[in-house]
Amino acid sequence: MTKIDFYTGSTDKLRTACQLSHKAMQNGVRTVISAHDVATADALDRLLWHYPATAFIPHCRSNAAEAEQMPVVLNNGSEKFPHHDLLISLHNECVPFFSRFERVIEIISQDAEDSRLGRERYKFYKDRGYELRHIDLTSAQST
Repeated sequence: MTKIDFYTGSTDKLRTACQLSHKAMQNGVRTVISAHDVATADALDRLLWHYPATAFIPHCRSNAAEAEQMPVVLNNGSEKFPHHDLLISLHNECVPFFSRFERVIEIISQDAEDSRLGRERYKFYKDRGYELRHIDLTSAQST
């Protein structure tokens, strides 16, 4: 069954997605980052070219020919994925394909509406018996 982690209190959801995908890549875990729209996917694509400052996260779009070889794949709208290790969701609702992945990360910002939507997703997963874990980023980001 899919394991689901909630990272709450993010000051920058895209940067948090970059940090988590970089950590996953270092641990040999392939990642799909799913954005709710093209603009978010484009912004994430630009950020991944420069994150971290001293390295590079190899990535491409999910429909690219080289997607199967990439450790990080960006998705918006497709339900065809080259692998199913880790999904980082940047959506405001539970995506219908989440259960295809071994692990899902939901990133929640400090915004009140985003927090409310995150609580709804947490309840959705909990009501269906998924294993949930919560990581509070507020203390980690203030250091």
